[in-house]
Amino acid sequence: MRAVVLALCLSLPLSGAAQTPESLSMPATDPATALSLWIDGFRPRAEAEGISPNTLDAAFAGLTYLPIVVERDRNQNEFTKTLWDYLSTAVSEARIRNGQARLAEHAGLLAEIEARYRVDRHVVAAIWGLESAYGAVRGDIPTISALATLALDGRRGAFFERQLIGALTILQNGHVAVRDMRGSWAGAMGHTQFMPTSFLDLAQDFRGDGRRDIWNDDPTDALASTAHYLQSAGWVEGQPWGIEVRLPEGFDYKLADRTVRKMPWAWAEIGVLDLTGAAVPNHGLASILLPAGAKGAAFMIFDNFAAIERYNTADSYVIAVGHLADRLRGGAPIEAEWPLEDRALTFAERKELQERLTEAGFSTQGVDGLIGPNTIDAIRAWQLANGLTPDGYAPPSLLELLR
Repeated sequence: MRAVVLALCLSLPLSGAAQTPESLSMPATDPATALSLWIDGFRPRAEAEGISPNTLDAAFAGLTYLPIVVERDRNQNEFTKTLWDYLSTAVSEARIRNGQARLAEHAGLLAEIEARYRVDRHVVAAIWGLESAYGAVRGDIPTISALATLALDGRRGAFFERQLIGALTILQNGHVAVRDMRGSWAGAMGHTQFMPTSFLDLAQDFRGDGRRDIWNDDPTDALASTAHYLQSAGWVEGQPWGIEVRLPEGFDYKLADRTVRKMPWAWAEIGVLDLTGAAVPNHGLASILLPAGAKGAAFMIFDNFAAIERYNTADSYVIAVGHLADRLRGGAPIEAEWPLEDRALTFAERKELQERLTEAGFSTQGVDGLIGPNTIDAIRAWQLANGLTPDGYAPPSLLELLR
């Protein structure tokens, strides 16, 4: 994932979940025992949600604490790599070539899905490509163990406990056997890495055979489910996710804010144009996004950016999905240069950045090590107060200025 993050994580908030009492009591020296004790406390809550004792016994028979999933939760590529490094693999020539082959192989199916859900087939294929390399890498981590470990861990305990209830519901309803319920470190499953609650809410039985099967080698239900997911997230037929643009000299960087929305003709009036020097077509209200600050590419983003964002909240993921979709249909690479001299901040550095901004009077609304909208707003406000270009970008040099 995200996914989806995923996002990964796919349809629920990825931060701010409350810790359960059980998660706070985990002894550092014996996580296996801590997990067993946590499960003892969890079972009554699961039964209150309608999960039967038999389902719980079957699901927890082979339960194992998985430290690798905690490590990966702390180091998601979407948040730990620079955007240009992330894109170099997410939208590699191999992924573009393989995606075009899958589009040709499944042309009839994808055309049917596009017609039913009114979602661009290239975007569906791009999510498939990013989430599982077009089905080649769907994950082999036992979903129940992964979700129980993450629920115990506590950083997003309430979120992962809800996903665990969802996974148990899937098992109880007979959609898949415990031995076959495997996927990513975060509990995402299938070709397009659906989280359990997303499966329950949105997965599709596209051929009407009585099963919503996202685990099978046949990607039909998974691809249809992804299109339905985007449709439910507000996908606008015929609208791009975003378009690379050029900013005029003297551009007011305070306008590069997701809350500032104008029609493309209004952006054109102040000199924001496409790469040919023409006004962007009037696809709807749009914002200007500067994922690498004033030194990197600029994008005019539309409502479909937010629809993809429901799959995974990281801007880098959304840009990768959108750009991969563009390349799959024959579009050009991103033209602008990137600030290659910069590196990504480490998790500890991102937390320090948030702490120092908040201490300086520019609250990031919490310290979680993730550079999201609240942190970007705080960075922009600090930059304005200190006579810097307010582009919301956080390279290591900005942290040095705060120290």
